Amino acid sequence: MSPRPPARRRFVAWTGAALAAACAAPHRAFAAAPPWPQRPVRLIVVYPPGGVSDGMARALAEPLAQALGVPVLIENRAGAGGSVGMDALARAAPDGHTLAFSAISPLTLHPLLAHVPYDPLRTFVPVASVMRTPVLVVGTPAFAGRSFADLVAIARSRPGAMRWATSGVATIGHMVLAQVRLQGRLDITHIPYQGGGPQLNDALSGQFELLSTNVAAQQLQYIESGRLRALAVGAPARIEALPAVPTLAELGFERANRDSLFGVFAPARTPAAVVQRLNGEINRLLGGEPLRARLRDAYNIPAAGSSEDFAMEIAADRRRNRALVAGDRAQFD
Repeated sequence: MSPRPPARRRFVAWTGAALAAACAAPHRAFAAAPPWPQRPVRLIVVYPPGGVSDGMARALAEPLAQALGVPVLIENRAGAGGSVGMDALARAAPDGHTLAFSAISPLTLHPLLAHVPYDPLRTFVPVASVMRTPVLVVGTPAFAGRSFADLVAIARSRPGAMRWATSGVATIGHMVLAQVRLQGRLDITHIPYQGGGPQLNDALSGQFELLSTNVAAQQLQYIESGRLRALAVGAPARIEALPAVPTLAELGFERANRDSLFGVFAPARTPAAVVQRLNGEINRLLGGEPLRARLRDAYNIPAAGSSEDFAMEIAADRRRNRALVAGDRAQFD
């Protein structure tokens, strides 16, 4: 038996396969594939009902159903940071009638930290990116500084004394903290929570100095009232809701300038024509004002693009995460 190729080569092979499928000649793909869709499409949302990502998946499902001419039925399959739902997708028939809406972390981060019941390199086809969710770094009433530069200065002068809360180990907020620690060679204590509600209450009462959280209306209200201080944002550019707050890249922490990228996935071996059709419909909807308004209202950023672009984003994120985990594995234990 020949030895298994290293992870990097397997990931490149997966990306190449995804690109080859996406780039297949349209007329040949349509000629080979049966008519689609033939029945309702199931969209697995890998998060619980009621959250921002669930709401955006539902906002996408309604116009997508109109475009496809069949119902798009939401099925919430939450657990293990999205891995439970992605496993359900992995077990589905590759006929275009089962899709998933997820962040890319179940493919690019979770498999680096623990066993997952699917092969993140071979099991899925990236169909279309949908949105980016920015990350805010805020100071609480316990934070003595006024800026991100003050954060760095205090952390260097008092190693371990600064406490930074996130919604859990290996969440996007934790990845931002991990990159800040690694790049700045800073000793900052991680305070992981199980979800966002308790950590926000403790932030307001000054139980720790720093918090990384998704941009949301409630957090913005506390920033406007002065109860929290916005120090930096993880996003491609400054966000409209906080134009005076610099990105982490602007502050010299480019690798920490992380956000959550969400998109639609299909099982491997889904016909290329189906992937192309879905990508085109999703991009068309993302270009329209109704869905863009829903994204803006939830403080998310549209992330339209080709399936090839999405595959390359996933590949790049996995490389970043692999380097980060290798550089400071103890942060994730």
